[in-house]
Amino acid sequence: MALALELKADELLIDERLGRREAVRLGLSITGVLGVLLIAKNRGLIAKVQPIMESLISQANFRISHQLYEEVLQTANELD
Repeated sequence: MALALELKADELLIDERLGRREAVRLGLSITGVLGVLLIAKNRGLIAKVQPIMESLISQANFRISHQLYEEVLQTANELD
């Protein structure tokens, strides 16, 4: 966060909940891994978000609520 503030970064990539709160409190614009996945899909860099989220959950111990999981799929137009 200190480096993002020092460099006046456009955005900070952070997923940790307490860190996100502090970054917002400091006036930083934030995004997380899921936001990056949505951007990648919108730009045509990946075909689907869901298989990558599943890999993150199963292989990298990425924790996400069921509600957020569904919201990301809805935003990505991947809900059946």
